Amino acid sequence: MNHFKILVILRPIIITTHFGSSLSLNTLCSFSSASPKMVKDKEAPENPNLKSNKMFIGIVWNCVPELKLLLSALLFFCSLITLFQFFPSHLSFSVQDLRHCASLPPPPVEIQHRQIKQEDIILQGGVIKRNFNTYGTAAYNFVLMSAYRGGLNTFAVIGLSSKPLHVFAKPTYVCEWAPHNGTGNITVSGIKILPDWGYGRVYTVVVVNCTFPSPVGHDRSGGRLFIHASTSGGGDANFNLTDTIEAVEEAPESLNPAQFTSPPKYDYLYCGSSLYGNLSPQRIREWIAYHVKMFGEKSHFVIHDAGGVHPDVMAVLRPWIEKGYVTLQDIREEERFDGYYHNQFLIVNDCLHRYRFMANWMFFFDVDEFIFVPKKSTLKTVMDSLSEYTQFTIEQRTISNKLCYLDDHPGKIYRKWGIEKLVYRDMVRGIRRDRKYAVQPRNVFATGVHMSENTVGKTTHNTEGKIMYYHYHGTISERREPCRQLVNTTEMKVGGTPYRVDTTMREVAGAVKRFEMRMVGSALLTTRQ
Repeated sequence: MNHFKILVILRPIIITTHFGSSLSLNTLCSFSSASPKMVKDKEAPENPNLKSNKMFIGIVWNCVPELKLLLSALLFFCSLITLFQFFPSHLSFSVQDLRHCASLPPPPVEIQHRQIKQEDIILQGGVIKRNFNTYGTAAYNFVLMSAYRGGLNTFAVIGLSSKPLHVFAKPTYVCEWAPHNGTGNITVSGIKILPDWGYGRVYTVVVVNCTFPSPVGHDRSGGRLFIHASTSGGGDANFNLTDTIEAVEEAPESLNPAQFTSPPKYDYLYCGSSLYGNLSPQRIREWIAYHVKMFGEKSHFVIHDAGGVHPDVMAVLRPWIEKGYVTLQDIREEERFDGYYHNQFLIVNDCLHRYRFMANWMFFFDVDEFIFVPKKSTLKTVMDSLSEYTQFTIEQRTISNKLCYLDDHPGKIYRKWGIEKLVYRDMVRGIRRDRKYAVQPRNVFATGVHMSENTVGKTTHNTEGKIMYYHYHGTISERREPCRQLVNTTEMKVGGTPYRVDTTMREVAGAVKRFEMRMVGSALLTTRQ
């Protein structure tokens, strides 16, 4: 009976482990009434204190696993508290932190800019004063693309701006140089140039020339160039809004004054317009191989991808990039801003100033146009003869993009390059055709697509017979076989336009193919249309 009295007297002891489970000593640590030890204790009279000690020892003995678990949990918890004392203050934890971890993230807060609407009012005498409520922004005041030094005291800042702002208002620009050494800021009025001839759409191209009265940052202490672009009441006559733009940050010791006077790295540099659409890899292949051969080893080509350099075109450009002849720039972000022809005026002006001191001559033309000089000349001799000019323009020879000369088996013509089979030249005379051009970039402040109007020095258009370009309009923009009509006569009329066979480009195709094979191997032999 004593054994059963003990069980009645003991209260249930519940142990909660750090794993969340509950252990009952009343159930887990009970004693068996059939135990021989207990039977012996029952028969012999014992000291009450001895009986209590035996009971405690029995409980402990039967609950060893549970006690080990409890002690381990206490040891882990104490160790964790000790470690927290050595954590930095900014890494401290609290119950509030744990509550935040366990809670779900708050729903996103939608910020709404509410504006008090101005109602119409009736003035004295019965006049109704109407009010106009404004919301949002039609176009940005200025979209910065780039800024470059043009010398020790001058910079060029290239960007986009709202076209209506410049057509119907007179926005102004102030240039500020802030040196890092704290010697005092210098400000000067910026001269804005609009080089896109009014072709802009929502946005127009702006080149801001910042010329200070004396050199800035020439001590190589570094500094920053700020542009303060003011609307001057344009857009809303009640406000003259000014945006401050950090255009250039020049780190200390980063300025290299020798770049403005050293001989340039390249003889000729090509600045390409924005490439967009589903371009033909084969036409690009012909164009790049032809011009690398013509321009020579000291030449470079800057290609601007506005969405037209898809994987097949990239496969054509990659060997030339690896050879160091081509730089590819991803400008697809400019598609956000509605400018003329994928912002090509913006792109060529950036290219002009980015590479201004890296080339003797800079060419501007498209990838469906092929520069040519007569056989008795070389590109070098032509350029040397024009060296007294800052700029010269190049006459166009227009080639049909549909007629192909069939002087061979029809099955073979489709394996020929475009410049081999597209040989019918438009012979209409007395009309003005677009021209492309080349400049000596150190004497140019801003540029366009067909020529520059912002130069120092002379411009000549008298280049007929010296240099020209063959224009294969529309053949680059579609991935298809260009031949639409096979013709075996040397002269014909189509829609009243006279055409005559001109095999000038066809005759150089073989040499271009051999040059490509020598330069990049057989990597491009499987290029498709």
